[in-house]
Amino acid sequence: MQDLGLKCGIEIHQQLEGKKLFCNCPTILRDDLPHFNITRKLRASAGESGKVDIAAKQEQTKKKSFFYQGYHNTTCLVETDSEPPHPINEQALTASLQLSKLTNSNINTVIQVMRKTVVDGSNTSGFQRTALVARNGKIETSQGTVRIEGINIEEDSAKNIEETATHRTFRLDRLGIPLIEIGTAPDIKTPEQALETAKKLGLLLRSLSNCKRGLGTIRQDLNVSITGGERIELKGAQDLKLIPLYIELEAKRQHELLKLKDELKKTKLNTLEIIDITKEISVSQSKIIQSTLAKSGKILAIKVQGFKGLIGRELQPKYRLGTELSGRAKIIAGVGGIFHSDELPNYGIIESDIITITTALKTNPTDAFILVADDEAKAKRALEAVHARLSELWIGIPKEVRKANADGTSSYMRPMPGASRMYPETDVPLIFPNTKSIILPETIEQKIERYQKDFQLAKDLAEHTAKSEMMPLFEELTNKYSTIKPAFIAETITSTPTDIKRTHNLDADKLTDDNFRTLFKHLNEDKIHKDIVIDVLIDMIKETFDIQKYASLSTEQLHHGIMEVIKANPNAPFSALMGQCMKKFQGKASGQVISQELKRLVEHGHK
Repeated sequence: MQDLGLKCGIEIHQQLEGKKLFCNCPTILRDDLPHFNITRKLRASAGESGKVDIAAKQEQTKKKSFFYQGYHNTTCLVETDSEPPHPINEQALTASLQLSKLTNSNINTVIQVMRKTVVDGSNTSGFQRTALVARNGKIETSQGTVRIEGINIEEDSAKNIEETATHRTFRLDRLGIPLIEIGTAPDIKTPEQALETAKKLGLLLRSLSNCKRGLGTIRQDLNVSITGGERIELKGAQDLKLIPLYIELEAKRQHELLKLKDELKKTKLNTLEIIDITKEISVSQSKIIQSTLAKSGKILAIKVQGFKGLIGRELQPKYRLGTELSGRAKIIAGVGGIFHSDELPNYGIIESDIITITTALKTNPTDAFILVADDEAKAKRALEAVHARLSELWIGIPKEVRKANADGTSSYMRPMPGASRMYPETDVPLIFPNTKSIILPETIEQKIERYQKDFQLAKDLAEHTAKSEMMPLFEELTNKYSTIKPAFIAETITSTPTDIKRTHNLDADKLTDDNFRTLFKHLNEDKIHKDIVIDVLIDMIKETFDIQKYASLSTEQLHHGIMEVIKANPNAPFSALMGQCMKKFQGKASGQVISQELKRLVEHGHK
């Protein structure tokens, strides 16, 4: 990677708990049926520079309608863009100031909320509110210092529920949730350093008391370039473990595109000429072509001179130049994909079909061709997008935003937005932060050290607990029940549910904080024993828990019950008697207590 001149930066977006950034609605994410729907159209407007942003302009060409779903009790007029924003959430602002201090960033003396033009429907207003809080911080990694370029506080976008060729549907429960955005300089030189940086920043963010936890509450974007290339933003790198792979594959994609640029120096792209070959190819047995014809669609094609073998060139594993062209066509025109000559015969298109196509296009043996089967207007727009992407091969790497796919590859989303999409938010007054009153939180790393020192937790358990979503509950229970060993509490709330899920095939995610509070309350009152904790939790998962089932027996009741087992099994060995006793008492007494009493009675000749 260093041979390629790799440069990488990371942007992390972390949701915060509490209220939304510019209203008093709760930050609750909902899955129940919405109470109302709103339909909108959005258009791109000029930013502070007087120009319309290129990414916003592309979105507007899609002419989509946007449907917004909301809730009467957790959605207000701010989210629907029907009233001005309220004053900024002070708790969220404080969290951003705390993070600024933790990263030694320079906090702005004046904070200006800005509007960032976004017309993909994810914001009802057509813009996102964001404010730069601090700049020029740093963190240390094993491979050197990584500078923090900026820390922002901004509102999250609406949740995308459904998307078709004509509309998108969003849910408003996520819109307006406070986000802390932290972005690094391109100081990261290796994929491994990127992973380390992401982990360190993630731990700092999770040290904030109002940091949201759980799937989807933190999102990572990667900015990647190599020597001779351009900055590419990879959006939504959710899985930390995949960060090195995303970077490696993007560096490879750029490297292959730069090699292709060198190969094309002595050639020139032919002008765009879209040919309608519907009539000629109508006899093809390809299901895609016949399906298009049945819908009165068209089969349009272009010739690409001198490109035979190049469109099938691999840029990433299972990702070719044809995939790159197809991605642009899908996003710009909304088509399902393209056919290209390097992948044919395939998809029901046979050799005789290829001869028909090449004849209609008047290709030479060194030429390639691309065709699209769809509605005529969409097919034409798709081929125009493909030709535009082909023309960029002579430039090298186009600046763009790409979606991080689950397999480590990426796909085109939109052009890289510019500064022209930002302009001041006039409905929110300037903010003059009071930095002297900011109290720094205990970091996760400091917690790990404290758990080892004060609670005698092993290093691995201390680290696992401090990083776990159960950490606040661990703090609560250890403070409340000083007679119960902290290590037992930590193991029970972090590891035991996983063991239950694996061993008993039960949904341990059903266990709530209140379940654990109930468990430890009964443990503290000696109503249940430690060795039956799993049984209690299983009953809680099954919703059959009843403390009467586990009420501890008196010494007299225990003695009487064991004697009944001994008399009923006069010749049984100790192990068999123990099994019968455990079955009889069903968790109402600990195995240790039963064993001790049984051993005493057997040794005294009561057998």
